[in-house]
Amino acid sequence: MFDRLGRGIARHPKIIVLIWLAVTVTSLVLAMTGVGGQGLFDRLNSGEPRVAGSESDRGRDLIAQNAVAGEQLSLVVQGLDLTDAESLPEVARAMGVLHTNVLAVDGVGEVMDPFVLPGGVQDPMAVGLVSQAQDGFLVTVSLVRGLDDTTEETALGEVTGLLRGLPEHLGPEATGIVSGASLMTEAVVGQVERDLATGEIVALPISLLIMVIVFGGFLAAGMPLAGALASIAGGLGGLLGFTYFIDLDSVVVNVVTVLGLGLSIDYGLLIVSRYREEIRAAVAEEVLAAEGTRSRRPRGKRADAAITMAMRRTMATAGRTITFSAVIVAISIAGLILFRPEILRSLGAAGVSVVVIALLSALTLVPALLALRGRRMMKPSTLARVPGLRVLIGKLGEVAPDHGFFSRLATVVQRRPWLVLLGVTAILLLFASPLLHLQMRNSTLELLPSDSDQRDFVSVIRADYPLAVSPAIEVLVEADAQGAQAFADQITALPDVLSVDPSTPIGQDYLLIGVRPDTPDAGGPLATQVVHDIRDLRGDTPDYWVIGQAANQLDFNGALVEGLPWAGGIVVLATFVLLFLMTGSLLVPLKALIINLLSLTASLGVTTSIFQEGHLSGLLNFTSAGGLESYVVAVVVAFGFGLAMDYEVFLIARIKEAYDLDHDNDAAVRTGLQRSGRIITSAALVIMVVFAGFVAGDLLVIEEVGVALAITVLIDATLVRMLLVPATMTLLGHWNWWAPKPLRRLHQRFAITH
Repeated sequence: MFDRLGRGIARHPKIIVLIWLAVTVTSLVLAMTGVGGQGLFDRLNSGEPRVAGSESDRGRDLIAQNAVAGEQLSLVVQGLDLTDAESLPEVARAMGVLHTNVLAVDGVGEVMDPFVLPGGVQDPMAVGLVSQAQDGFLVTVSLVRGLDDTTEETALGEVTGLLRGLPEHLGPEATGIVSGASLMTEAVVGQVERDLATGEIVALPISLLIMVIVFGGFLAAGMPLAGALASIAGGLGGLLGFTYFIDLDSVVVNVVTVLGLGLSIDYGLLIVSRYREEIRAAVAEEVLAAEGTRSRRPRGKRADAAITMAMRRTMATAGRTITFSAVIVAISIAGLILFRPEILRSLGAAGVSVVVIALLSALTLVPALLALRGRRMMKPSTLARVPGLRVLIGKLGEVAPDHGFFSRLATVVQRRPWLVLLGVTAILLLFASPLLHLQMRNSTLELLPSDSDQRDFVSVIRADYPLAVSPAIEVLVEADAQGAQAFADQITALPDVLSVDPSTPIGQDYLLIGVRPDTPDAGGPLATQVVHDIRDLRGDTPDYWVIGQAANQLDFNGALVEGLPWAGGIVVLATFVLLFLMTGSLLVPLKALIINLLSLTASLGVTTSIFQEGHLSGLLNFTSAGGLESYVVAVVVAFGFGLAMDYEVFLIARIKEAYDLDHDNDAAVRTGLQRSGRIITSAALVIMVVFAGFVAGDLLVIEEVGVALAITVLIDATLVRMLLVPATMTLLGHWNWWAPKPLRRLHQRFAITH
């Protein structure tokens, strides 16, 4: 199949490039403008990750179903002196105009602020609406429940504009911040879009520079990048399609785009490198054949024979390898679909689609560009004539020699394999140690940059309007007032409960009890323990549902634990089978799984140290949320496992290829590392730049994913692939390739080899 694909690409490269150009442009236009005027970023959602059917999710749904009002918008006004009797009439007149204008908006149900009360800012009922310093007040606008989408969107836009325009009528010092669920979503989605652009602006030029040095020229370096750009456009178009079938969280866009960009460059690097190797070999064979027959080098159409042969060999080797790698990456990411949380399912589905697009561009577009370039891929770049670059490009830009740095490194490792094995393992376990104190969070506004106006709104409310701050834990009770009060008394008696708010009716059958734990951290260990204690009260109590950040975290993390055996088991089994079909060995897949697990725990440990404990917070410009986001941990494990297997396949494919020639295990390890080491290192460096580029953004969750995956790649491409794998394969010797006779026969029949 790959041989035929290579032959077809060599014959029709222009058609393939034109098809990809059309697909890229169409996908990009659709993603940006959409169908009916709604582009991809207009259709994204954002919010606290939830688990459908969990206790906290059912509680939220019951509140939403029984709510009297619809969505709310709030304005906090600052910079006034509410003790100044002379200025209050002017403020009251401005508020009167606001009331008239806001209530005239179709879909508005109610306006609440101190000036609608009989006593104004001095009214006893206005305590929660006036700042403690008497320098500002709150305005809340509620929409009518059950509005259609168009009416609600129009109403929210008009009310937001009116609220934002109020401060200019209150005095020169007056300022205001408007907030609400729709504006918080807009802030997150807008930040995602800006971070995506920032990441690409940072990552793509640096990636191009690295590949120019690796390949010794712009044309060769530009080919993987062209594949990456096509993959990004195709991926964005694919994500737009997903929004018509599932609710797509804004975080999904950045995460899967980063993955697609990194994999496209990885696979493109391998294809370009192998083609340069094969075109040299094909031309050399052509020259020898011409000398043997005393004929001149073929001209015209016959000159394409070397290009066709090189392309066929490239696709049969590197093409097969990246396909095998992509299947493993896709399987590891598809494991996320088996978890209950919707955000993980959407990440899994979208991630698999982006991997497929990255593979298709590497299997078709990049080889087509190479075929158009043809024999010119053999020529040294003009950059190689620059004195300062001549030595560097001379070493990196050519095909890897039979002996070099990586074969010498393998020789050093093979002299002391036990020392290397124990030393690297100890280092990885040290890196993993912070996981002993890992806290998994489901944050919301904490993910936004510290200068976000939505975070400022929450900070002002917490500091100046303590009575308006929602309790960290809420309990929805299906009971009458007497039953709810009796249950509230039980909650009050629990340890670490600071106070319990009076219950408020939700519809006709429910009452909502606010619980304030003795901690300011709504998602911390103490709040989590209070949720546990409340849930443990079940028995002779009314039906109730505990909700809030800590409750949602418990449900989310419980769903992760629940789905881990199925997802992990299927991914491990599928990966084991695929590696067996590739190598014919039982020990190579087992070794790969154990080493990758060790590598992943080390990467997560370093990430925990950075983001939970706040190390490097100044350098990376973030404020710790007190832990890692729960879904980030799941994503890093799934994506990190796939990337680690990516490099495992690159290395093992070359080692197996060398081993099949003379069955010398140690020599095969040296040859395989020498042949693949430069590409693995280059690919790792590029993908680290890609991930690090997205760290330049301001959304905390994207920073966490970017740093975690960059660390994963760094550890895997250095300590693991360059040291740990050669050491273990040296110690195992010929046992690396062992399998029982029945399985050997099975491998001979179904082997995935070239």
